[in-house]
Amino acid sequence: MAYYNGKKEPPPQVETNIWSCTSDDCTGWMRENFTFEQTPTCPMCKADMKQEVKTLPQIQ
Repeated sequence: MAYYNGKKEPPPQVETNIWSCTSDDCTGWMRENFTFEQTPTCPMCKADMKQEVKTLPQIQ
């Protein structure tokens, strides 16, 4: 007999384009498709951001 403890399979991980904060003191980042500006500024520290790729859970 198998028991289901509410555990679900984790969502698949995909490489996602993100904007990452350039400040050494800040760890802020955001998904590229969640921005409204061509080159956003960090919402936490107002520093410039640069494009990177990060492996994140897929959003449906």
